[in-house]
Amino acid sequence: MVLDLLLIGLAITLDPLPIMAFVLVVASARGVWKGLVFILSWLACLVAVIAIVLAFTGGQPPPPKSPPSTAALALKLLIGLSLVFYGERRRRRRAAGAAPAKESSSSKLTAHMDRGTPWAAAGLAVLLQPWGMVAAGATTVVEADTSHVTTWLTLCGFCLLATSTLLTVELYVLFSPTAAKARLLRLRAWMEGHQDQALVSLCLVLGFWLVGKSIYQLTG
Repeated sequence: MVLDLLLIGLAITLDPLPIMAFVLVVASARGVWKGLVFILSWLACLVAVIAIVLAFTGGQPPPPKSPPSTAALALKLLIGLSLVFYGERRRRRRAAGAAPAKESSSSKLTAHMDRGTPWAAAGLAVLLQPWGMVAAGATTVVEADTSHVTTWLTLCGFCLLATSTLLTVELYVLFSPTAAKARLLRLRAWMEGHQDQALVSLCLVLGFWLVGKSIYQLTG
């Protein structure tokens, strides 16, 4: 469970789409406060998913080969296959030279964010949560045994890891607002041209890992 959550947490925190949106949030008026609300909403989603899974399992992993255990593994396999399919489809579109979606300039998007409220930032965090990867994390949390302190530490570590990039950006803007906003907007402009490579790599690596692990456990 620990290794699976580590990989899933890394994939979530490195997903370029939430990072690009978050940069615009913190670069807008009252960006630090909006960024904090974004992060809290992001964390709330992760905690809610974990709480729902633990409530379903009672904090005890189902016995191996039992219907609940098999169903969780089958769902993880399906999620892994979906990630592989999505990553490969995106890779082929990029290889075929498909034109990327037209992006608005950072200045226009920042101006739009200036008019947004903290509630809008909270909703954006929910919308941009990589739910496929979060669902993969949920199928892994099924294995959690909450009678052990290490399990709680692992779950807390997963939430922090999945939020670590956003926290780093937020702290950077908090302690060095002027320099941070200019550099982060340049970083976002660079990421616009490389988001496909990042998404393809994340989806394929995580997808193949989930598929292989699930098949091994289902057939083992």
